[in-house]
Amino acid sequence: MSRTSNKASKQGKMWKRTIVAATAAAVLGGGIIGSGFVSPVMADALKQVPVFGTLFKGTSEESVKAALDQGIVSDPNMSVTQDGVTLKLSDLLYDGTRLSFVLDREGVDLEGTVAPLSEREKPEDEMPKGYIKSAGTTILIDGKEFKFSEGGASTGSFGDYPLRDNAYRAEWQLNDKAAWGNEFELTIRVEVTGVDEAFEFKVPVKIENDAVLLKPNATQSYEGFSYTVKQISLTPVTTQLVIDSTGMVPRSAEQTGDLIASMMYYDLVDEEGNLLTHDKFGYFNSEPKTEYHVDQLYSPVKGTPKQLIIKPFTLTVNKKDWSVVGQGKDSYGDKTYIKELEMTIPVIE
Repeated sequence: MSRTSNKASKQGKMWKRTIVAATAAAVLGGGIIGSGFVSPVMADALKQVPVFGTLFKGTSEESVKAALDQGIVSDPNMSVTQDGVTLKLSDLLYDGTRLSFVLDREGVDLEGTVAPLSEREKPEDEMPKGYIKSAGTTILIDGKEFKFSEGGASTGSFGDYPLRDNAYRAEWQLNDKAAWGNEFELTIRVEVTGVDEAFEFKVPVKIENDAVLLKPNATQSYEGFSYTVKQISLTPVTTQLVIDSTGMVPRSAEQTGDLIASMMYYDLVDEEGNLLTHDKFGYFNSEPKTEYHVDQLYSPVKGTPKQLIIKPFTLTVNKKDWSVVGQGKDSYGDKTYIKELEMTIPVIE
């Protein structure tokens, strides 16, 4: 996601680089959502309609239909205009693990919705009109302003939405669904440079969520490194994995000298061997720490599996320039799996 900042409530860190799994942008004619029938081809097409743009690439037909049936994705179709700038709320996703929305901007001719660094260094009254302020994006749940320290969220991301021109995306990732529940009034407030008043949208949110919530508290250890699976949540559009780890990550024979092991990452594989897609993948220009709290989102699993397999891995990093061996357009980098740390979590006994 271009020019996207990420905030972490506990670590207080900024993601250095982010790879975001996303679908290609397209426009599909009306008259389909209410048809009650979703074919596999149509499921892929629906995911390219603006309202479905927040879904993971590869989301199944079953998941798309469930998202429709349960009210997880919606198109509020709201518009606010102030001082010649229009913001339209056309995408909203909430499934208990994440809240995501997209705003389309009209009325100004700027390259992006978020000011580049060169503009952000200026006093605000000298900035062009029409940039969305990420720091000025707030939400209220039933009238109470949401804050990271109080609302059960671990991270938030804000920035340009790459699937559409003049579009802005904000997303909050939740640790504790109970903090919000399945029904509430959502208020979105957005500040824009050159406009005195905030743009405000009020949206009723109600989902029929059949999420599977697991709290296995299972631990695996190897060579002084240990991780504990605190929570796994399965919804029609998201898989959430929460892990706490301690200790130095193991190093392979190739990870020596200037080539070091990264922090520990975790792949999720279903019982059929299908690898779930990471929502975001962070790189950090530093040697790994000895304690981490990981709250990672992945693409959804198909149906309810009997088990999920966690496959921990590291990347090989050159600490001279923090480049990642094997990293490229279609690869996070060469993965070194630690078989001794692999763990199987039962979902259905």
